[in-house]
Amino acid sequence: MTLLEKYLTVRKRSENICSPLQTEDYVVQPVADVSPPKWHIGHTTWFFETFILKPYFMGYQEYNAEYNYVFNSYYETVGARVIRTDRGNLSRPTVADVYRYREYVDEAIGKFLCSPPSPKVEELFVLGLYHEEQHQELLMTDIKYILGHNPLFPAYKHDYVSPKAEQGEGFVNIPEGIYEIGFTGEGFHFDNELNRHKVYLNAYEISRSLVTNAEYSEFINAGGYQDFRYWHAEAWDWVNKNQVTSPLYWHLIDEAWHNYTYTGLQPLNDNDPVQHISYYEAYAYASWKGMRLPTEFEWEAAATQFSWGKSWEWTESAYLPYPGFSKAPGAIGEYNGKFMVNQKVLRGASEVTPPNHSRITYRNFFHPHLRWQFTGVRLAK
Repeated sequence: MTLLEKYLTVRKRSENICSPLQTEDYVVQPVADVSPPKWHIGHTTWFFETFILKPYFMGYQEYNAEYNYVFNSYYETVGARVIRTDRGNLSRPTVADVYRYREYVDEAIGKFLCSPPSPKVEELFVLGLYHEEQHQELLMTDIKYILGHNPLFPAYKHDYVSPKAEQGEGFVNIPEGIYEIGFTGEGFHFDNELNRHKVYLNAYEISRSLVTNAEYSEFINAGGYQDFRYWHAEAWDWVNKNQVTSPLYWHLIDEAWHNYTYTGLQPLNDNDPVQHISYYEAYAYASWKGMRLPTEFEWEAAATQFSWGKSWEWTESAYLPYPGFSKAPGAIGEYNGKFMVNQKVLRGASEVTPPNHSRITYRNFFHPHLRWQFTGVRLAK
């Protein structure tokens, strides 16, 4: 597949994700962490215009100078931007305007790729493709939050089929020893997966299965959300301040749990892995079970021995640089490094991660209270 074919395939997938939406769905921002779908479509277009076309395509005419302010996410190097909490106030540019912008940039990229780019530019271009795939996952989770907080609980797609998780039995025993962690070999990887290094691990056991809805319900029924003993102090404050009593999207109706899915509000499937829980909740559940969360190194060392990919899995590891990590110069150096503070690492992938996007060494990261992603828990001891 040529670079242009890869580009068009990735770009089409973003549009396909948005195809079930109505115009009104594109502009909603219920909370600060959720961006309107229109903004995602514009931002992923802005990325290619800003980092590929403007510096490397001679004679390229910027589509609209104001769009740099509108669709810049967090790149201080590139200039001022609309603050994240105000993305939902952008009734203009319209959805139609943003798609015209997208067509304009796609046409320019087609002309740009008539000549092979230099290795340096091609590397940056490929980063743009993986960047858009990251936003495809965010699109899916943001759309779920938008529709899942609509009082009517409308379906995203009535024919959406959630992939089934392959669940194993028991625990994997991992002996103590020195293990190598981090990316190695050929192929794309993010800078936060480098450098490969050795870690010493004590002997441990890690579950072959993710915690299920039924198992998590036992924690709820046992009063887990009312017992401070299982929670960090900060987490206990979060539970009480926000009156949290169950995972996100769970609703108790006529004494039976339901949860919001892409097909609308449905009875809870007990056998599915529990999803949309915070690190706080994952830790509390593990504590209630007399176990713990694995570190990201324990997860990676054992990951070939269990099935993963249904839910992002919280780990006990803080999001920190690996030994020898260095940020790239310029705006691209802002991609991962500046977020290495006050966040927890998640490993694996989720049901809405684009195909072939994740790896055993892939490091996702979020603040411990967030749960709008497909986040779950695997126990260790």
